Amino acid sequence: MITQFQLQQKLNNLENEKEYYQEKIADVKQERHELLSNDELLEKFAREKYLMKKESEDLYIIVEE
Repeated sequence: MITQFQLQQKLNNLENEKEYYQEKIADVKQERHELLSNDELLEKFAREKYLMKKESEDLYIIVEE
């Protein structure tokens, strides 16, 4: 009886995790589609995430202590 209860709890936890990750996958797919279809968003993403810049620009990184 105890084992059945523990297994049921584990199953519920795994189902919750599955739902969470499926939502995250859907969000990432949507974001990817938006990035690939809009050059301005792609440029903004590259600048913010990977600190990329144009050749004629200077990049300054401010680190807060």
